[in-house]
Amino acid sequence: MLDLGSFGFKYALVLLLLPILWWCIYFIRKNRRPSGFYLPRAKDMSGISTWRTKGLKYLPWLTYAGLSCLIIALARPQQLEKNEIVNESGIDISLAIDLSTSMLARDFKPNRLEATKSLAEEFVKARPNDRISISVFAGEALSLCPLTYDHNMVIKILRGLSQNTLTDGTAIGTGLASAVNMLKDSKAKSKVIILLTDGVNTAGYIDPMTAAGLAKTFGIRVYAIGVGSEGQAETPVSRTPSGQIIYGYVPVEIDEPLMTEIANLTNGQYFRAKDENSLQQIYNRINTLEKTKIEKTVLRKEFDRYRFFLILGSIFLILEMVLSNTVLRTPVTIVDK
Repeated sequence: MLDLGSFGFKYALVLLLLPILWWCIYFIRKNRRPSGFYLPRAKDMSGISTWRTKGLKYLPWLTYAGLSCLIIALARPQQLEKNEIVNESGIDISLAIDLSTSMLARDFKPNRLEATKSLAEEFVKARPNDRISISVFAGEALSLCPLTYDHNMVIKILRGLSQNTLTDGTAIGTGLASAVNMLKDSKAKSKVIILLTDGVNTAGYIDPMTAAGLAKTFGIRVYAIGVGSEGQAETPVSRTPSGQIIYGYVPVEIDEPLMTEIANLTNGQYFRAKDENSLQQIYNRINTLEKTKIEKTVLRKEFDRYRFFLILGSIFLILEMVLSNTVLRTPVTIVDK
């Protein structure tokens, strides 16, 4: 980036008042006619206009321009060149989201899954400098989106999440292992899994603590979120032959000791979201804990540009002196003493 508005000695610009003062004095003297006898001058001849008479009118402008350029040169105009080098230390994040049937419980509005999708989208939008991936799990696990900076694609996938994508169940260990697989080859300084579930481990072929051990081995921190109110919640209990969900009130069961153990093993944290507001606060908390570092280095170089104005001003003054003493020379005026 170039900045041409800098001066090494900007106070010298005050001297620009001198050419203006000179200009005023010139016109005052020009309009004042002392007593005496004047020989006719070319520019005083009525009705006569030649290139000399026209040129005489512009001689003072050469003096004015020359003095102004010399003063600007004295102020040392400078060209500033600034180069910004941005060093970003981004974070790789994998979202592991439970898609079991219980995620359709209505203790969140409109249900746990839709609230989770909406708030996860806001979280993604707040992390513009990070790569994000998505894994989902129910009775099995599925990797839906690899690590990417294309957050529009991530958001599109989040919005399309559906409970009936996978076989029903809650395979926490398999879901966590799938998220670990997304991050294990990452070179980022900080790797994070956000594991979100509303139940206890009931399926899958990988023990949750085994998956947590893998996360620790690869330097991955796990933030575990238990989603569900306390007591009972209106939860799907069966389906009609046509596939319509039948709801009933059942106790909310979240394996908080397991989630806490997973988080502690990986130097993460466990959070309990009892409603949409608390889930929002949890995402905000994680957003604060995992700050992306952006370092900006500014390289600044200064180049003096006074020579141009010095040469230009000298040319103007020399040109005025040569013209006023040669082709535009004014006849001598004789006055009485």
